[in-house]
Amino acid sequence: MLQSVPLDEMKNHLGKEMVSDWFQIDQGRIDAFADCTGDHQWIHVNRELAKKGPYGTTIAHGILTLCLAQWLTSSMRVMPAGSKMVLNYGYNRVRFLNPVKAGSRIRTHAVLRQVEDKGDGRILVTTELTIEIEGQKKPALVAETLAMFLA
Repeated sequence: MLQSVPLDEMKNHLGKEMVSDWFQIDQGRIDAFADCTGDHQWIHVNRELAKKGPYGTTIAHGILTLCLAQWLTSSMRVMPAGSKMVLNYGYNRVRFLNPVKAGSRIRTHAVLRQVEDKGDGRILVTTELTIEIEGQKKPALVAETLAMFLA
């Protein structure tokens, strides 16, 4: 659940882990992402070739997984009170560690790492994300994301 808290109380949320619900990445979503981005590499969309490939099936695009991480965390974010909107401000680092096979379920683990008052109603929030794949020890990705909240 999205929580709105006064800026001076945001520090109370630093280091606390939030975990999203599970979400299944099906082939239809992978195909739609390929159509949207023009990335139709066989490992993502050609089921027959992918069966013979290194993973035995198609896999999600890494960027698709990263995009879903933002959506999965949106409902569990802590945000500064008075914020009217939030913008994706960027990433300090992103690492794709394990492919997400079509049909897999993922969830996000998010830890608030830093909150910076940038003035003029702008608050920069740094969050560490880990995307877990159900049944896998190694995560799909880790990233440090930056979100700019605007009052």
